[in-house]
Formats: sequence, C-alpha cells, structure tokens
Amino acid sequence: MSNSYIAIDWGSTNLRAWLYLHGELAASTRSEAGVTRLGERSAEQVFREVVAPWAQHNIPVIMAGMVGSNAGWVPVPYLSCPTSLTDIAGKLTRVNDAAPWDIRIIPGISIVRDNNCNVMRGEETQLLGAYRTHPASLYLMPGTHCKWVRNRDGVIDDFRTVMTGELHHLLMTQSLVGVGLTEQRPDGEVFRQGMMQGFAESNILRCLFETRAAHVLGKLDRSTVSEWLSGLLIGNEVAQMQRDWRLQAGETVAVIGNP
Repeated sequence: MSNSYIAIDWGSTNLRAWLYLHGELAASTRSEAGVTRLGERSAEQVFREVVAPWAQHNIPVIMAGMVGSNAGWVPVPYLSCPTSLTDIAGKLTRVNDAAPWDIRIIPGISIVRDNNCNVMRGEETQLLGAYRTHPASLYLMPGTHCKWVRNRDGVIDDFRTVMTGELHHLLMTQSLVGVGLTEQRPDGEVFRQGMMQGFAESNILRCLFETRAAHVLGKLDRSTVSEWLSGLLIGNEVAQMQRDWRLQAGETVAVIGNP
C-alpha cells in the first residue's frame, strides 16, 4: 500500500479521518455522522462530504469499524477466530460504488463457540498497530464495550466483550440507581473503594440495588454514586476475567486506549 492514504475509523456514533502524505500525518477531521446517525444521508454522501477538502489527492482509502457491518456502507464478512493479524491485510473488501476513490474496508473478527459468541469491528485494526509496537499476549481495550483479547504470536485465538461502560450508563440514566442524585463529581477514593468491593464480590447483582440504598440512607454521598458504581463494575470485570482466563500474578496486560 502507498505511504500516502486516507484512514477512516467509522463507528456507530462517530467518524474520524486522517490524511497521510508520504508517511506523515498531514490533516485530520471528525464527524458525528456514525453509521447510526446518518439521518437522511447515505454513507457515500457522508464520506464524500468528509473527504471533500482532500479530493485533490489521488490516494487510496482504508476504513475500519461499523462501516463494514450490515448497518454500514458495505457488509464485510468476519474473519473466524483464531485468525492471524497478518491475514487481515489480504481480506479487505472493496467498495465498488465510490469512484474515483479506491476504498477498502478491513474485516472484523468473530467467535462462534459453545461458551462464547463474540464479534469485533474496528478493534482488530487497533490490535494490528498495538502488536507491531508493543507485542503482548493479552490486550485490554477499555470502553463502552470493553474487549479482552488473547494473542499468541500474532494470532488472535480468543476474546471477550464486557459491556461495563454501557451498563454504567444505563444504571445511571435508566434505572432506580440513578434517581434522586445531585450533580456527579470525581472522587478517586470513592472509586477505589467501589473497585475493591467489586473485585471481592462474587454476586454483583445484589450490589446494584445496595448502591441505591447506600445513597438513600446517607452512607454514600449522592454526588459520588457514579464514581462508586464505575469502580464497582470495573473491579468486578477484572476479577471475573482474572478467574475465567486464569491470569497469573505478574502477567503483563497491554492496555490500548487514550491516556
């Protein structure tokens, strides 16, 4: 592939694009027109609007994320796990209705097993970069839907998705836990306390209503419920994954994300 190209991360709610010329980042842009927020426009229309300032460059475009889903521009089949990261580059899908642009979409990865049905779109591209710069056997990708990924010498052989971020949002905005709260504020100590309880708790379901009761009864400050709940959920996520994957003390976990 040329060292001049446009890279696009097109997810459900946002689109981010980068223009690389001769191997150097020349410009970037972003849009809130994710594949679920196109409105009356088509994906092709949004694409052409986003890259219009760069139209003078006759360079290829590479896309990743939900743009390749059945809700996106062109459905791109998943690669079955286990899959080698090096195989991804040979499985790109071309977008045929975008002339004069030469657009390719990166495939996602799927797992279909008795105890694990899972998919990822977009994260596989982050893993490509992470493995090249920071090889590791275990990657953690925090977010709305947190990914835990097992890598063996460049082969993704297992991954799990934990909806910690989305669950926190739903509990705070759509459940009784978040009713009657004041404006939330950061509190590192409350977060740490919640995390320690979540890490030690085997039944997190009962802790959810207890969080509601704690702030109603005055044991938990109503302005720090979000911090407590975040710590509780993250602590429990880590504890469960440590148990399920039999993680050993001292095992390196490479975290992919913004500082």
